[in-house]
Amino acid sequence: MSNHTARVLLIEDNPGDADLVRLRLVEANADMEVSCVDRLSVGLESMHQEPPSLVLLDLNLPDSRGAETIRNVLNQAPGVPVVVLSGQEDEELAAKAVHQGVQDYLVKGDFDGKQLARAMRYAVERQALLTSLDMSRKQQLQFKDEFLSHVSHELRTPLTSIYQFVSILFDGLAGGVTGEQREHLGTVLRSVNQLRTMIDDLLETARAESGKLRVEPRCMVLQDVLRQAVAMLRTSAQEKHIGLELAIDSRIPLVCADPDRVLQILTNLIDNAVKFTAPDGSVVVEACLSENDADFVYVSVSDTGRGISPECKSLIFERLYQDPNASESTRKGLGLGLYIAKELVRLQGGRIWVESQPGHGSIFSFTLPLFSLSKLLLPAITEKGRVREPIALVRVELTPLIAPALGNWRETREHCLDILRRCIFPDRDVVLPLIGNSGRWESLMLVVCADQKGVEILMKRIREQLERSDELKTRAAFKLSTTEVPLPASDATETLEQRSQGVVDSITETVMSILQRQGLDLVQAQEQPAHIGAGERGRNG
Repeated sequence: MSNHTARVLLIEDNPGDADLVRLRLVEANADMEVSCVDRLSVGLESMHQEPPSLVLLDLNLPDSRGAETIRNVLNQAPGVPVVVLSGQEDEELAAKAVHQGVQDYLVKGDFDGKQLARAMRYAVERQALLTSLDMSRKQQLQFKDEFLSHVSHELRTPLTSIYQFVSILFDGLAGGVTGEQREHLGTVLRSVNQLRTMIDDLLETARAESGKLRVEPRCMVLQDVLRQAVAMLRTSAQEKHIGLELAIDSRIPLVCADPDRVLQILTNLIDNAVKFTAPDGSVVVEACLSENDADFVYVSVSDTGRGISPECKSLIFERLYQDPNASESTRKGLGLGLYIAKELVRLQGGRIWVESQPGHGSIFSFTLPLFSLSKLLLPAITEKGRVREPIALVRVELTPLIAPALGNWRETREHCLDILRRCIFPDRDVVLPLIGNSGRWESLMLVVCADQKGVEILMKRIREQLERSDELKTRAAFKLSTTEVPLPASDATETLEQRSQGVVDSITETVMSILQRQGLDLVQAQEQPAHIGAGERGRNG
């Protein structure tokens, strides 16, 4: 096995079998230290304290039997070679164990010292080879991902230049062009956009493989993202004479997810549905709640396309997979979109799957976790067996003074949230997580259990702290506002839990109402937010 003394862990509860193994090792003149335990739990603890060079494992122990024994040992020490010692009746199970990661097996009473020593030596050598191959594979994947990431980044610059100059020609800014020339330029622009999508997919895949694919969950209004995704793909659907419909369950509350990533998932699924649906077909985007899974919202994209074969269904979310039966006209990508969608759904705590039959269309579905304010708010809105009154929402509308891409907007948001958390009374006020869809601004919201005077005092404290922050002076502008939460009528028959839930529901409705008005308000607002720390008027959009 090696030139130094090897440490072998023998897990065997039968003293006679344990003595027989020791005897066979003496016969083979094996230079090794053998430790024997008669319980799996003791063996697992020993492996945790000091991993052995090799494990000789009996399948049936007092505290574990059969396949469970194998799984526990491999999970505890995945890099340690294992040789199973089985009885005649367990030989079939031992053979299956080899396919699960065990290096070899021997039937008790049917091997001599040389056979045992050879099996142990080969087990160690095979495990070393597997470890080396695994390390080599990981290095190759890392090199490939780094290479793809580097090449993709390098391609972006010339591609951007091509896009800009072709756009200038297409728009006639460099002189007049004929109709035929515009048609050719349009073809170039479409090809450039397709190539940009491929490069973005390569970068996203490299991030997913290296664990660097990031999501930023927030409390979001799913309905807004669904409408945006459908609006973005409606033109391409109309060009193919495909109906694109949207159905939304009105009961859906706030969802805990990354709006940009959800939009990315939806546009990918809808684009695929339109691509693989024949003219005069239809695509339906639907979001609903399920009584069987109350913690999630279900989103689906169904089409009347040609469907997916059973063998393709099992592979469709794999990286670089493309349906071999697809026509050349539908192969416009690298087969990475569904793989990226799967990773994005997983990172947000959901799952994604497909239902399809050839000739009967497909339904791609995924789930997203719902956000419940109950657990967050109940400790603050209740006191001594009653609900605090009145309750108000304080909103800090935060707008960047420079383009978010040129500064660290995420860091700015987090810094503002930290300031808000320091200003409140933790026992009766709550700073809500980021709410709404990300964009050129952020709405930071607080639930405040205080009367009008108390709210005014808190808003004054927040304003002073924001204006005092040197980090924010050149980064953001802000505007403070407050909204009183209408509380449900008191009912003497209600329990505290029922009353509290009614208040939480009212707060949720108020938040969603503010978010629904937010886009229009920000466009039409006449009052400009104050410049932090300088008292200037105006904002840089």
